[in-house]
Amino acid sequence: MNPEEDGPKRTLTARLVKVLVHHRHERGMSLEPHASRCVRAGDVHELVTTDDVETASGSRIDRVAFVGFAEFDRGGVIDRGDRLRIGDRFVGTVLGFDACHFPNHYNILIHAETPLSGSDLDLRPETELSFSQHPEVQEAATAAASGAGLSSHRRGF
Repeated sequence: MNPEEDGPKRTLTARLVKVLVHHRHERGMSLEPHASRCVRAGDVHELVTTDDVETASGSRIDRVAFVGFAEFDRGGVIDRGDRLRIGDRFVGTVLGFDACHFPNHYNILIHAETPLSGSDLDLRPETELSFSQHPEVQEAATAAASGAGLSSHRRGF
């Protein structure tokens, strides 16, 4: 998130369509170079938690727990640093994306203190989840958009 370029955005909601229950310690996922990905209404993507913290392109992600597959209600953008909530529970922040199964789906990698699977979180199909900007990022984005938006509009851009 770059407040000089990015403004505020909608919170994305989704529902679990399949719960996953396994952990891996040598998964070998690879972080995409992109800090954001667009999702469309109806897209299904896989949610994976990890305690890895490296965000450089190509970083290897090994310690993971598989949460499940989620279907998005509306289109939008998921950014590195967005907060994942499942129901009322804060799970972690978006670390990045792995595209080993793309174009079928992305693995959305969520940094958590401890990798937690769908069974660890006691999840069921149809459980609602959301991705939202961190409140501090939202405030910075709103402030930047307010200041930049008026001056750009007045200049005719």
